[in-house]
Amino acid sequence: MPAIGLGTFGSDRFTGEDIAAAVIGAAAVGYRHFACARVYGNEKLIGASLEAIQAGGVRREDMWVTSKLWNDKHDPHDVIPTFMESLRDLRLDYLDLYLVHWPFPNHHAPGVDVTSRAPNARPYIHEEYMATWRELEKLVDRGLVRHIGTSNMSIAKLKLLLRDARIKPACNEMELHPCFQQPEFFEFVMDNGIVPIGFAPIGSPTRPDRDKTPDDAVDIEDPAVVAIAKRLGVHPATVCVKWAVQRGQVPIPFSIYRNEYLSNLRSTVTPPLTDDEMAAIAKADRNSRLIKGQVFLWKDGQSWEDLWDLDGTIAQ
Repeated sequence: MPAIGLGTFGSDRFTGEDIAAAVIGAAAVGYRHFACARVYGNEKLIGASLEAIQAGGVRREDMWVTSKLWNDKHDPHDVIPTFMESLRDLRLDYLDLYLVHWPFPNHHAPGVDVTSRAPNARPYIHEEYMATWRELEKLVDRGLVRHIGTSNMSIAKLKLLLRDARIKPACNEMELHPCFQQPEFFEFVMDNGIVPIGFAPIGSPTRPDRDKTPDDAVDIEDPAVVAIAKRLGVHPATVCVKWAVQRGQVPIPFSIYRNEYLSNLRSTVTPPLTDDEMAAIAKADRNSRLIKGQVFLWKDGQSWEDLWDLDGTIAQ
């Protein structure tokens, strides 16, 4: 897996055409890793871009393309047909990585606010998750996907999956940025041979407004990040990406702007941050989760913390 990827979730701020054009532009400057998902609604447009990139001389085996299974398709009968839709839309013969987007089958309509709840929402049920996972394993057996993995999980949930899976998760996609470093979870996935893929690596400034709360940290304004950026003569966002790669996670920053995605890519091959700078950023952790997932709660009176098993117990 390339050490950095281009995210393709444009929230409600960018069009699918904008993002498809960014995929072509990013490939032109050197990107080979593209992180997609069915729910983003732009895979058909991105597929045309991937086809154009290959027509321009980039070999398929030199690219890494990920997609994700959305919550309303967890039923075992839906998994493989949904995967095949992504594969067709992306105009590929196989995917490099396929993830279960969230561990809950709780769908929400586009544009809802954080108080919205699916009428059939329910908590994590391990037996149901494993039924979904078995279908992903079949995709590996059939050669349709090279690796499978998880996203938005917790240590408690991953422990159960590692115990019961025939094919272990190769990757876990998780929120990771200087103000939300998840050190215990990060260490857990690394110790278990799972590659951490970090979304929102610069603090997701273009995330949906519904996901923003007054106490959210702003990574690109953190004093340690700003000081390093001044020394290097770069934007603080670039420092966040550089730190992520140096720490050992795979960041997937999103941007449709050439100067931004090019700067992010360059940050992976310039001289590393010093030990003192890495230590300073380690101290910037404020445990500030930005993508809280409120719309996936399943009963009244809950807090978003119930989604993340903070006490080591899976909430029911």
